[in-house]
Amino acid sequence: MREQLSAELLTALETIAGADHLLIALDFDGTMSPLVPHASDARPLPGSAAALSALGQLPETTTALVSGRALDSLRAVATPDPETLLIGSHGAETWTGPDGAPLTLTSQQTDLLRRATDAVQQVVDAHAGTVLETKPAGVVLHTRTADDDVAAAATDAARLALDQLEGAHITDGKRVLETSVISADKGQGIRSLRKYTGATAVLFAGDDVTDEHAFAALEAQDLGIKIGDGETSADHRIHSPEELVLVLERLLELRRASAQT
Repeated sequence: MREQLSAELLTALETIAGADHLLIALDFDGTMSPLVPHASDARPLPGSAAALSALGQLPETTTALVSGRALDSLRAVATPDPETLLIGSHGAETWTGPDGAPLTLTSQQTDLLRRATDAVQQVVDAHAGTVLETKPAGVVLHTRTADDDVAAAATDAARLALDQLEGAHITDGKRVLETSVISADKGQGIRSLRKYTGATAVLFAGDDVTDEHAFAALEAQDLGIKIGDGETSADHRIHSPEELVLVLERLLELRRASAQT
């Protein structure tokens, strides 16, 4: 099935597989896992999970998940290996091991989060099929299970209410509207992981508009892979999470061969 991957992408994988220290950072929903109506039902495709786990066991190779999910939610659905580093809540939460400092909010941020949550709850109560999700530093309006017209109306109503809250950072995603009381994005997550690991090259794959911050943080020696449709600054594009399995399996082959030379 490898012929599904373009010659240009295969060449790029061959190049990055030889990095002195490779960081493989992946979004989860729509990337390792197909998108599903209910977020709690998401699971990584077995091939992606197996390949990422095997990559994490190779010398000078670090794996990471960089997700919009809160860390607890990400752990529940992705069941990552202990060695896998985690960035959650679009960069607001970071897990680099048991000694890492937990996220803490100021009293002002805590109050702002309460008011943002109340605003989104009022929208959910008035729009059938929409769902509220709370995060340690934010609140999310989910509209994937609502009719299209209801989803659009709910998103507009939530944005109008949240725009009145000074200090609230609003981000659009695929059928979600996210609000955080901390200014953070996946690009910051990629930069912090690069610094923490000392990676000489980074591979990042993602599918959503929020992943564009991560693509923008990549450097000349890195590799960005966009999954699905939509404008992107990524170097390469594949069409589905199923194709990501092929990418990771090929990278695993190449990285193993590089480690043996």
